This record gives sequence, C-alpha cells and structure tokens, in this order.
Amino acid sequence: MVVETMKKEHLSIYAAMQEFGINDHKIIERWERIYLEEGPEGLAIERRGRSSKGRPPKQLPKQVEEDLLAEVQRLRAENDYLKNLQALVLEDERRQRRKRR
Repeated sequence: MVVETMKKEHLSIYAAMQEFGINDHKIIERWERIYLEEGPEGLAIERRGRSSKGRPPKQLPKQVEEDLLAEVQRLRAENDYLKNLQALVLEDERRQRRKRR
C-alpha cells in the first residue's frame, strides 16, 4: 500500500510517485487524506462515479403519521363546513335583497 509505505519509509509524495510509478501527485494526496481521516478501511470504499442524490426521506413513526393523517382529515372536513356555511350565508343575503325589492 502506497500510503503505508510512505509512512514506514518516510517518503515524500514525489518519492512515492517515482517508486510506485504514479504520474499525478493529487492521487497520492487524496489517498493520504483518506487514510488519515478514515484509516486503511477508508481506502477500500469505492469512490468512483456520481455521488448519491442524498439519502431518502426519513420515515416518520407510525403514531406521528397517523396523527398527521387524522389532522388532514379534520382540516378537510372543517374546510367543507366553512364552504357550506359561506354558501348558506350568501344565499340568505340574496333572499334578503329580493324581499326588499
């Protein structure tokens, strides 16, 4: 392993490039950063390709989901009630106007 050899033999990045036949110092710098942050296991993780588009949304606990659905139903019923009430009030006002004429 390149990074471990660098640490054991106190090699610079450029010396490691020559010894292992690597043409780009950024590759070794990336490996070294991963090694220092995550240890040797971090180098085993596949990092090529596009990253994921984020993690999927969290699942709500069953009780919270049920409470939210119940509130939605209650609010829809309240909305329907208010619409009917408004229609009745408008109808009553129209009747009042007709009686005055």
